[in-house]
Amino acid sequence: MNQVDYLRISLIDRCNFRCLYCMPEGTELQYILQQNLLTDQELITLIQDVFIPLGFTRFRLTGGEPLLRPGVVELVEKIAHFPQTQDISMTTNGFLLAPIAQSLYDAGLTRINISLDSLDPDIFEQIIGNHGRKRWQQVWLGLQTAYDAGFDPLKLNVVVIPGVNDHEILDLAALTIDKNWHVRFIEFMPIGNGDLFGDRGWVSSAELRDRIRQRWGLTESQVRGNGPADVFQIPGAKGTVGFISQMSECFCDRCNRVRLSADGWLRPCLLNELGQIDLKSALRDGVSTLELQEQVRNLLTFKSEINFKQRDSGTVGTYTRTMSQIGG
Repeated sequence: MNQVDYLRISLIDRCNFRCLYCMPEGTELQYILQQNLLTDQELITLIQDVFIPLGFTRFRLTGGEPLLRPGVVELVEKIAHFPQTQDISMTTNGFLLAPIAQSLYDAGLTRINISLDSLDPDIFEQIIGNHGRKRWQQVWLGLQTAYDAGFDPLKLNVVVIPGVNDHEILDLAALTIDKNWHVRFIEFMPIGNGDLFGDRGWVSSAELRDRIRQRWGLTESQVRGNGPADVFQIPGAKGTVGFISQMSECFCDRCNRVRLSADGWLRPCLLNELGQIDLKSALRDGVSTLELQEQVRNLLTFKSEINFKQRDSGTVGTYTRTMSQIGG
């Protein structure tokens, strides 16, 4: 097990998209009440007095959609200000990004991942569930604005859905040829959405690599990120293509992260709620940060016993939240 030094922080459970793989049509969500969200000060206290003393140096802001959180630029600036912070990044759908991309960069955000599951505006609308509300152009503008603001390289996340966008793999990979963009193909995970795409709800990374290799060739890249992606490069390309293969190629032994939900629950694994800690309630009840450090330290020990491959046996416990509520 790698040293766990990476905290994924969900800032809000709401999202302005309703993506098929995250919030399937018909899903009824119970959103967290405002008073039950971690406040900015509570979040800063946890980072400064609990996580940093335990060796956490990398922080990723997620949602829902993190740009829906009021004051997100100021929050980035506070986290970036800690001398121990080596990396602060964000995952966003990009729709609200263009007006504040430069402010986020200036505040100290070091990296940004933008979800872009299709280059076809009609397929994009189908995936995000907006039924005719044209949003692709605004996301593309956010992407371009972020790159111009200084986020170089820029990362794009693509959840590959068979029969929906898997025919676009080569077009998406081609984005890496002329620009320093890192495209990450992610195997679909059946979390909170059952058998949404039938018996085979995901396309393996090995199959995607073969398609790209047959078109251009593919070599291992010297570029490495902070996460579990296997990174490759089209010969001569400026950017890279990566593959996150949680369904076909277990990477639990490389996992270096834990997840903090918007309402303050710390969970050791995306697929496990059994070992989670309610840090928000503990803070509000006056539990000392030293005691919280000990609770988190125990959770990290528990994390080392979890293996993603156990998901089919039921031994990793239950998960009652959708991906948007967990902070994917």
